[in-house]
Amino acid sequence: MYATKAVLRPVRNLARLLTPSDQPLELQIVGRTLFHAALVGLGAGILGCAFFAGAEVVQNLLLEQLAGYDPLRAAGERVIGAAASPHTRLWLLALIPAVGALLGGLLTRYAPECRGGGGDATIDAFHHEDGIVRRRVLWVKPLASICTLGSGGSGGREGPTMQIGAGLGSTVGRYLGVSARERRVLMVAGVAAGISAVFRAPLGAALIAIEMLYRDDFESEALIPSVLASVIAYSVSISVFGEATLFGHLPPYAFKPGHIPLYIGLALLVSAAASLFVGTLRLAQQLAKRLPVAVWLRPAIGGLGLGVFVALFLHFIGPTVGHGESGLGILGGGYGAAQVAISGADWLPIGWRGVEILVLLALVKILASALTIGSGGSAGDFAPALAVGGLLGGAFGLAARIVLKDPSIEPGAFALVGMGTFYGGVANVPLAALVLVCEIAGSYELLVPLMLAEGVAFLALRKVSLYPAQVPTLRDSPAHRRDNDPLSKLRCSEVLRRERAFLKFMPSTKVPDLTSQIANAPDQDVFPVVDAAGVLRGIISAEALRVIASNPELHQLAVAADLMLPPVSVTLDADLRSAAQLMVSRDLRSLPVLDVGGAVVGLIDEHDITTATTA
Repeated sequence: MYATKAVLRPVRNLARLLTPSDQPLELQIVGRTLFHAALVGLGAGILGCAFFAGAEVVQNLLLEQLAGYDPLRAAGERVIGAAASPHTRLWLLALIPAVGALLGGLLTRYAPECRGGGGDATIDAFHHEDGIVRRRVLWVKPLASICTLGSGGSGGREGPTMQIGAGLGSTVGRYLGVSARERRVLMVAGVAAGISAVFRAPLGAALIAIEMLYRDDFESEALIPSVLASVIAYSVSISVFGEATLFGHLPPYAFKPGHIPLYIGLALLVSAAASLFVGTLRLAQQLAKRLPVAVWLRPAIGGLGLGVFVALFLHFIGPTVGHGESGLGILGGGYGAAQVAISGADWLPIGWRGVEILVLLALVKILASALTIGSGGSAGDFAPALAVGGLLGGAFGLAARIVLKDPSIEPGAFALVGMGTFYGGVANVPLAALVLVCEIAGSYELLVPLMLAEGVAFLALRKVSLYPAQVPTLRDSPAHRRDNDPLSKLRCSEVLRRERAFLKFMPSTKVPDLTSQIANAPDQDVFPVVDAAGVLRGIISAEALRVIASNPELHQLAVAADLMLPPVSVTLDADLRSAAQLMVSRDLRSLPVLDVGGAVVGLIDEHDITTATTA
């Protein structure tokens, strides 16, 4: 019994080390982290403004001047560019999105992670790459997105600036030589700054950055650095483009308790539409993967489909709407259509015809975004989600006012709540979306209906996520497990005692020779078996040798190859967690360690691991 306990004790020791720590992370925000976050905010603000201006210039040249397309814009969206040409060329409009997407696809060959919206790739880099974003993202993502969005891709600017800001934060952290933990904080601060620079909602941007990483949690460590970086980027943006908010000055929308059932109904409608939105994106991604063409060519096919669809829509459906020459927000982010849902327009009927138009635009926007983002186009999914939510919210509010004959029902209020509910539910960022909409509205009078509707949508959309890379909580993040796990921080090369002698054998070594030699190595439990080139062929455990020694007939006939188990080893650069897990799974007390050439350079045992982690 004592011998059995002695054998099991190392396994139990390692099992305890493999159990994640239950201690919460300690929030330690030092002055240098805030200074670094300020640098990230400044840089992201400048890059965000340059990106915004570049996309505007290219869009004005290609869509407005060349194709004669007049985009439907939000009140504070136009900052650069002249009025559109009076001559509309639909045949050019059908081709321009494909050309821009083709150029964007070619650029993303240098950084495949820049395909699509950018939000999911950013989340994945945080959890699985310790906040490391390749430096090339800083030029590939903006150029690819300018080509895609400037040529009419149905997507937003916020997704790309998320990834650009994350890349800047990661790069700053790497050049300054900070820890992985600080680098991730700077990465999140960069995300906040990137969103704030183009959306001009600093607090909402900061909350999105810390909340979008998880389904049921948020990155509390990065809150203050994110707020600081967001405020600085926002300040840079309004210094360049002025203080106008995206949707201009909106009237106050008073909350009426009697409208609570309507907001619950809106939340259910928006949840169904959000499921359709994500499902359509995933279907487009799956269909794009099946195309028998190169990956970089797929966005061009999606762009061609988008261009042809928009040209046909403007030709056949546009005249019946009454304002079809402006494209009705199909191309680009769709904020112009959301503005119509919030504020109304002189061409939008106030009866059921208006409801039909808003619903039609929402469905068309879902399809257009799937063609662009689903095919791998470098465009964000943030703006389309807000636009679709706003359109459906406005349609719902207008329909409710008609059915109930209640003039106190403001479609604009329902449009704003629909925006926050749609994105908050589908991206699992209810708190951030709530604050974001209040910043847009300029007041917190819609706070109660937003809380109610987002709560309903949060429950209804538990199995739906715009960002598959999200993990449930902090404890589920590989990055945080590494932070709290001493085994993952140390490499085998750091604890291996190279001066310690060990025995190794050839496959043809006879058992009597084995037993005579191991008598001089009582502390060695695993014996490597190598060939003439020094390559590991297997291992022999001391327990197997004891068993064979008790059988005299086998003892005389057997060789090392008869006793050895399949090769089990770790490399010098493997972390101690990997080594410990391998020991526990194979019920071994030590493992051979190999160098880059595959030669056995020593043995690492459970005593080495426990000593290193308790020192």
